[in-house]
Amino acid sequence: MARPVLHAQRLELQPMGPQHLPLHHRLDTDPEVMRHLLGRARTPREIDEFWIPRCGDTIAEAAGIGWWVGVLGDQCVGWWDLGRSDSSPGDALHPSEAEIGWRVQRSQWGRGLATEGALVLLHHAFGTAGLERVWAKTMAVNTASRRVMEKIGMRHVDTEAREWDDPLPGSELGEVTYEITRQDWR
Repeated sequence: MARPVLHAQRLELQPMGPQHLPLHHRLDTDPEVMRHLLGRARTPREIDEFWIPRCGDTIAEAAGIGWWVGVLGDQCVGWWDLGRSDSSPGDALHPSEAEIGWRVQRSQWGRGLATEGALVLLHHAFGTAGLERVWAKTMAVNTASRRVMEKIGMRHVDTEAREWDDPLPGSELGEVTYEITRQDWR
């Protein structure tokens, strides 16, 4: 099963490919977008090293999961991911669960687009891809992402505080994990 184009109320989620690298440059060079991920913007070289392999990653394709780019009108406004967020290209996939993630450009924040795209991915995860569990992680201080997780029906299941060599502000409060199961979704 290939990753299909998914339709939300305002967004079209298209399978991500190498042609979407300029979107990653727009997102990852914005320090506010990257605040809870790296605590700073990525350099253009870092963006290429991270995203070029992911833009071409097709391992998840057979399961119908992977990366999507959200298009609003004629503009790419962010990406959504089901199953690949925390993995390296080529890593094996878990057959019944996946991580969900998203990143939306700052000019589109506060419009509900992250929630809208995530809901479409959950419907795809449980209704088409046959997953049993979807989970997400973020820093405890990332209240915007936590609100999205709650709006899409996920529940907080764990908080883990770890030691970091170069901790981000707020990392002392830990990382939170949220999840939703197929049974919860129904």
